[in-house]
Amino acid sequence: MLVRRIARPLLASSFLYGGIDTLRNPQTRVPGAAPVVDTITQTADQQLPVQVPRDVEQWVRIDAGIKVGAGALFALGKFPRLSALALAGSIVPTTLAGHRFWEHEDPEERFGQLSNFLKNAGLLGGLLIAAVDTEGRPSVGYRAKRAARRAAESTEKTYDKAAKRAAKAQKKAAKQAKKAS
Repeated sequence: MLVRRIARPLLASSFLYGGIDTLRNPQTRVPGAAPVVDTITQTADQQLPVQVPRDVEQWVRIDAGIKVGAGALFALGKFPRLSALALAGSIVPTTLAGHRFWEHEDPEERFGQLSNFLKNAGLLGGLLIAAVDTEGRPSVGYRAKRAARRAAESTEKTYDKAAKRAAKAQKKAAKQAKKAS
């Protein structure tokens, strides 16, 4: 559909631009990302058997790489549901790290951060819609149920045919046994 061909690149553009900019200069994002990375790594260290890297710049680069890769795939319409889901997962920590409006006392700065926070929330909403968009095709669940039902029907028909053949063969064998005796 034409709307998807236009909407996907528009939605992906901010992720592509932001990801490329961050890959070129990750140091600008490190101070804002540090509290979020610390929280995530502490939680992960408690729940996972392996130690998670604590290098904030590395996490910033990984996030930027996800934005560029998934943004490009989404803009091109390749794996749109998966790439939208990856972008949605990426925007949450970015928003929490970069737009902490609740920490600002200055009303103008607070308003600017709140505006960006809400903009990202809107992007997240669009990505979630895109992540569940089946483009008019039936969902995977529907297709799986349909395939299972068809397989069951086919198996039942095959079983009935085999049972009829077996009964016919049994009658034939009984006739031949009767003739032979």
